[in-house]
Amino acid sequence: MVVLLVGGGSVLMNAIIDKLNKNGHRVYLLTGQKENRFFYKRVFEKYNFPYDSGSVKDILESVKPDVTVFTGAFDTNYSWEIPRQDGVSYMAGLMNILSAFSMMKKGRFLYFSSQEVYGTSHIDNIPEEEPVSPKGFRAMALAQGEDTCANYRRTQGTDTVVLRFDHLYWVPEKGMSEDNPCFKMCLEALRTGKISANGRRAYSMVYLNDAVEQLYRLICREEPEHTVYHISSGEEIGEMELAKLVQEELASGIEIVDNTVGMSSRQVLDGERFRKEYGREIFNHYDTGVKQVARFMKRHSASFITEEDAGGGLAVKAWNNTRRIIRAVFPFIENLICFILFFLLESRAAESRFLARLDFYLLYVLLFAVVYGQQQAIFSGFLSVVGYLLGQMKSRTGFDVLVDYNTYVWMAQLFIVGLVVGYLKDQLRFISGENKSRVRYLRGQLKDIEEINDSNVRMKHNFESQVVNHKDSLGKIYEISSTLEQYGPEEVLFYAAQVLSKLMDCEDVAIYTVANGDYARLFSSTSSNARKMGNSIKYTAMEAMYGELRERRVYINRSMEEKMPMMAGAVYSEEKMLLILMLWGIPWERMTLGEANRLTIVGFLIQNAVVRANRYLDALHNRRYVEGTNVLDEDAFSLLAKAFHDAREKGLTEYVLLEVLAEGENYEKVAGTLGGAIRQTDYLGILKGGRLFALLSNTGRENIGGIMERFQNAGYECRVESV
Repeated sequence: MVVLLVGGGSVLMNAIIDKLNKNGHRVYLLTGQKENRFFYKRVFEKYNFPYDSGSVKDILESVKPDVTVFTGAFDTNYSWEIPRQDGVSYMAGLMNILSAFSMMKKGRFLYFSSQEVYGTSHIDNIPEEEPVSPKGFRAMALAQGEDTCANYRRTQGTDTVVLRFDHLYWVPEKGMSEDNPCFKMCLEALRTGKISANGRRAYSMVYLNDAVEQLYRLICREEPEHTVYHISSGEEIGEMELAKLVQEELASGIEIVDNTVGMSSRQVLDGERFRKEYGREIFNHYDTGVKQVARFMKRHSASFITEEDAGGGLAVKAWNNTRRIIRAVFPFIENLICFILFFLLESRAAESRFLARLDFYLLYVLLFAVVYGQQQAIFSGFLSVVGYLLGQMKSRTGFDVLVDYNTYVWMAQLFIVGLVVGYLKDQLRFISGENKSRVRYLRGQLKDIEEINDSNVRMKHNFESQVVNHKDSLGKIYEISSTLEQYGPEEVLFYAAQVLSKLMDCEDVAIYTVANGDYARLFSSTSSNARKMGNSIKYTAMEAMYGELRERRVYINRSMEEKMPMMAGAVYSEEKMLLILMLWGIPWERMTLGEANRLTIVGFLIQNAVVRANRYLDALHNRRYVEGTNVLDEDAFSLLAKAFHDAREKGLTEYVLLEVLAEGENYEKVAGTLGGAIRQTDYLGILKGGRLFALLSNTGRENIGGIMERFQNAGYECRVESV
């Protein structure tokens, strides 16, 4: 197989080349630079051309690769120090390569992306179908690259596949900087002796060797089933846990600083699609991969830290101090060595007729003034004076040299020239440093402006969405009102869950009815996920949620507690809490004041419908119940049973219908006896020619054993009615 790799030199590139060579494939390389000095392992042919070169088309036609791999997110040709410029260059290069590739009508194009395209936190593992939400110019460029590949596949029929790597990490090269959580944490530990970790942040990482193994399986596959795959280990790790692994390996006075602030953040790519299609074996787990990185960086710490860094231990600090001293003393040692050389040259020049007029001491002072500035110019001038006096005293006495005005004229000339040139050098160095500092400051300002602009754009989109939703909500409000009004009083709560789900754009909704002062009973729900709190809850024990609901505010799960709903609201009738509305599965970016206000409005709509239905049922109480009992008559109970049946068919609830074997007995007596055996949310009623039934709401057949036992203890047998 012929494989063309596109990208700058890196550890990842060498690992891919090594894997392909070991398996007998021919590897070509497009470096993306005119002059590339990076060493590559066993490449059959290397092309040093930029990506936007017109020669790219000729290269592809000459190579005719079976697979073209564009390293994209991991291409070292892009530093992303100036994101706007790099983003433009990145897309221009990718477009040129894809255009040339599409003209071949052969082979497969693999595009490397990363988890960066999902800029926000996600509660569940992120599948390939999840829409991207990039944050920042680099992430947006990667996402645009994915879209470009998809467009070429759709319009030109090219075989393009996007691979998103989940926090790819590896053992770095000496002195090279990498952009992954493991490297950053090790570097921080070596430079400061501390590791900052947020206990609410979690992600997954995949080690280089495991990622290359998965990549190779995809390269060898003739016809992949999908166009997007996630390359992930599937192993979640918290930032605090990662910090402890780094600390264990460095083990030289490293301190972990707990920076647990803000909301929970989780980003784990779901690699199940790749695993099911190709299989996946992870050989380098965190306890080995992370420690390999930390061990290497500890062994070669001198290449990763500077003399200004505090270091992680006594040995590193001692080495840093030694380097600092050597660096400060070296110019003086160099000055002394050069002085000896120029002293000898001056001595020999005095004996030469041609070089006698050449002042080597002046050249010596100028040299160090130009290279080092005023400080070394003064030191070299002092040494030159000493050398001059020693040379003059060979033919004259010291007194004659000291009283000779030519000596002082020469000294003044020497120091004036040295100090002026040294001053200019210092000024140039100062101006250069100021310019570099100003450029760094302006780049920082530009980055801040870009982040502010991104934030403003997101706010603009949110406001636009709110305006659109507000305009649209007029129709939705009418639809909700008319929908709830068209149902019977017994059906309002069932379909209120459905309406709430539709309006709040949330698939997982549950409605609990407050049974008494402490407990609430599940009445209807739209999914199994919404029912995970159970059929009965003690809501007063949920302090955070109950405190908000008691104040008639919307509860928002800002701490992302897994066992609590993302949002919840309560429906009141005067001062009595009737219902609790729970929403699950809402992404954290939607947990805003606008969404809370929308839930409040929906709650009022449901409240109006529920209160109206309850008042209607209370008004017909005497006509619906058997006189003197809490047993519904046949007409009323038939409507109720039908409402439960229809709701169960739509997945909104579940129930069990029990026939109470009490033929010929007085309903008032039976109701009084069984009143303590049924729950407040259950019903007694008459069906099928006078037979007594009990309808157990939100109960499955597997949960009725206790209720049937209570009926038997009360003296009545019962059986399950099939409906």
